[in-house]
Amino acid sequence: MIRETAPADVRLDLITGREIALIDLREEDAYAKDHPLFAANLPLSRLELEVFDRIPRRDTKVVIYDSGEGLVPAAAARLKALGYTDVSALADGLLGWRLAKYELFQDVNSASKAFGELVEARRHTPSVPAPDAKTLIESEPNLVVLDARRFEEFHTMSIPRGVSVPGAELVLRARALAPDPSTTIIVNCAGRTRSIIGAQSLINAGVPNRVLALRNGTIGWTLAGQPLEHGQTERYVDVLPAREAEARAAAREVSYRAGVRHIDGRALDVLGRDAARTLYRFDVRTPEEYAAGHIKGFRSAPGGQLVQEADVFAPVRGARIVLADDRGARADMSASWLAQMGWEVYVLDGGFEGPLELGPGKPALPALPAVSAISPADLHLRWSSDAAVIIDLAPSPAHRRAHLPGAWFAVRSRLAAALAEIKPHPSQAIVLTSPDGVLATFAAREIEALTGRAPLVLEGGTAAWVKSGLPVESGLPLPASEPDDVYRRPYEGTDNAVSAMQAYLDWEFGLVEQLRRDGTHGFYVI
Repeated sequence: MIRETAPADVRLDLITGREIALIDLREEDAYAKDHPLFAANLPLSRLELEVFDRIPRRDTKVVIYDSGEGLVPAAAARLKALGYTDVSALADGLLGWRLAKYELFQDVNSASKAFGELVEARRHTPSVPAPDAKTLIESEPNLVVLDARRFEEFHTMSIPRGVSVPGAELVLRARALAPDPSTTIIVNCAGRTRSIIGAQSLINAGVPNRVLALRNGTIGWTLAGQPLEHGQTERYVDVLPAREAEARAAAREVSYRAGVRHIDGRALDVLGRDAARTLYRFDVRTPEEYAAGHIKGFRSAPGGQLVQEADVFAPVRGARIVLADDRGARADMSASWLAQMGWEVYVLDGGFEGPLELGPGKPALPALPAVSAISPADLHLRWSSDAAVIIDLAPSPAHRRAHLPGAWFAVRSRLAAALAEIKPHPSQAIVLTSPDGVLATFAAREIEALTGRAPLVLEGGTAAWVKSGLPVESGLPLPASEPDDVYRRPYEGTDNAVSAMQAYLDWEFGLVEQLRRDGTHGFYVI
């Protein structure tokens, strides 16, 4: 039997600030429909790939749940095998939370988005509706548009005159992009949160310019019938030392007002030795800077996305967070927001002087189980003679972009149903693949348990197949599972339904009142 934790006890931990990781085991689309405010989505299908980084302390209190899909027993067994010692099931799952009459939230990154709405409500962050912004952009030469999203999102779609300045870079670089105090600055994102947080960051840091958030982001722009641009590449410029010093001082003052503490390497060691507390170490610089050299033990978490996706990077509510940044301003501004979201957060002074680790960083993974592997060349021969059935466990967007010819798409947590759809012939080898082969390796034993046959795992996964110059297909021609592993965000992409975009905005507008009803957040706004 799996030990249970009552919803009331989970809520008590959240209110009192005790460490807890409340984990939703469903796929992302189901999670986005309804979940508690601080529940983090860690699908059973990807558990081994993410859990060590996201829940680094093995004796953390972990409460898992589903909505009647039967995912909890398998997840509890895997977590126990991985060394987690305090794992329980939410009593009656998601239904138990609902029966307790506790709040359920929609979408993803709900806590961060709700916090953004609270910031706007408390600080009255100035904003401009899309039609008025369009008029300003077309008629006012003394204006800059700073897009606070990741560069990839900006490149997909942007408003005219946009410059990519991901959230944590805004305070560091705004003075270089708008050196004239009379220049108007418009900050935009796809929806609302990063526009609000970005604009308020500049205001909090004392940027002298008039600063406006684009109300409702590119969604509002689209709903106003205004065309977006695509494929833009303009990015922020670097800053001169005097401007950087100005930004560093301003950001540090903001972090001080938010209650952020600064520590040195010795204090970091003290925090790291505290076995009773979870400590996240994040490098909030750009991914390029991180890859060029980072402090050992720090994971890449660009500051704007860290604030936007705190539940993804740090699902252990009540944990400590330490931020690193060799230029200062990005860590201080990110920390100021995390502190207001209820985190115990520190900024590391220094740390970049000694030997640094190179490269983009690798996820912390359990030891890979022993499996029978097959090379891309050998699989190509078997595939050509119809001697293999291929099952691709990639995320559905990756599968749609490129997969092995004839490969079935399947979600790992529903392999039994997928195999019933695929019906592999006894004469065919079952071959598993995933983007790099790691997920396929973890799933191999499950396939063997379900079929009585040891599958083969494609060496290096689909990436190795592509690197070998072998053919690929696109689309979703052979779905053995519903492609509900990824939630389609109404604010991303270029072909979203107008009704979905409007419904998303309507949901965001109601978040402040929902926060009040929920009562667990502990947010404050400076």
